[in-house]
Amino acid sequence: MKKKASFKDLINGSKPVLVQFSAEWCGPCKAMAPIVSEVARKVGDKATILKIDVDRNRAVAAKYAIRSVPTFILFQNGKIQWQSPGMQSAHALVELLEGAAANT
Repeated sequence: MKKKASFKDLINGSKPVLVQFSAEWCGPCKAMAPIVSEVARKVGDKATILKIDVDRNRAVAAKYAIRSVPTFILFQNGKIQWQSPGMQSAHALVELLEGAAANT
């Protein structure tokens, strides 16, 4: 059985990791669900996409100073490469991830 990688292991890797910080009660976060699914489908295994609930993961949300949801952060090699609060377009996220994947 393959061990599930930890959040720390994932963000420290060379593969781009897009994290969506969200909450169950957040309408825009729910509206982003089909967009994020489309992005995941388009980028395939070039990048990892995670969703973190800020209410269930308060320590992680505090560590990255998440003040509003949704907030997206792109990690690569343990560093924040990009961060933006609010809704994002599928096109912009796909371009961001493909550009980051090309730099691995």
